[in-house]
Amino acid sequence: MRTRLPAVALLCLLLSARAEAQFKVADPASGENFHVELGLMFWQPTPELLIQTGALAALGETEVDFVQEFAIEKKRFREFRGVLRAGRKHKLRVSHVLMAYNETATLQRTITFGGRTFPVSVPATADLEWNLWRFGYEWDFVATDRGVVGFITELRHNRVSAALEATGIGSELTEATAFVPTIGAILRVYPHKHFSLTAEFTGFKMPGFIGSKLSDSLDGDADDFEAKTYDLDLYGTVSFGRYVGVQAGYRSVTADYVIDDDAGNLKMKGMYFGGLVRF
Repeated sequence: MRTRLPAVALLCLLLSARAEAQFKVADPASGENFHVELGLMFWQPTPELLIQTGALAALGETEVDFVQEFAIEKKRFREFRGVLRAGRKHKLRVSHVLMAYNETATLQRTITFGGRTFPVSVPATADLEWNLWRFGYEWDFVATDRGVVGFITELRHNRVSAALEATGIGSELTEATAFVPTIGAILRVYPHKHFSLTAEFTGFKMPGFIGSKLSDSLDGDADDFEAKTYDLDLYGTVSFGRYVGVQAGYRSVTADYVIDDDAGNLKMKGMYFGGLVRF
């Protein structure tokens, strides 16, 4: 009788542990428990904007440095981000940000832009826009309750316009649109259930013969089309329960392109912060 009681107690403990392991409920981090995530970020990047158009661009001459010539300073932009979760490992992503500057300055040197020359000491106005859309798919081939490792592929729609105008001289406008596919990776870890650290990198360098074919098939007839883009995004997210969170990070975006007689070397980098809602 004395030997049976300990044996029965041990058997009950084993059965209880087995049942607990079998019926244990998953406890995902707050940032991974959603079907739809919507975010609004406020980004204040340091700009680098070198653009040229016309014969000088075709000859590879120096671009106009709009930041230096017009003393362009940092501005705050709004970026929309959306994620649709389809199962545990699949996500559809979209984001949009419009970066626009309008500055007037007295030129410190003579500038040739397009087919027009703007002489030194002339007051001129620069109007620039970089409209960036990202449409992507993320496959998290490692997806746990406390971490994610995934593959990202995107199609980026870049539309860049730059206009120079001076009284008595006239105006010159250049517009360039580029669809660029990118690939990359994402790594996210959760030191705490309600706090995550994320690193994302995507990019691609498109050879000219591929770029021309892609431009022809989408919306253009460019004879020369070369583009490369890189995007680094490092951020931390704090979740207040399942439905609301805040985010802060650092982002660097680079886009270089040559489209017929238009060329540009654009870079935006800086800190951002914002909020998230999840459903």
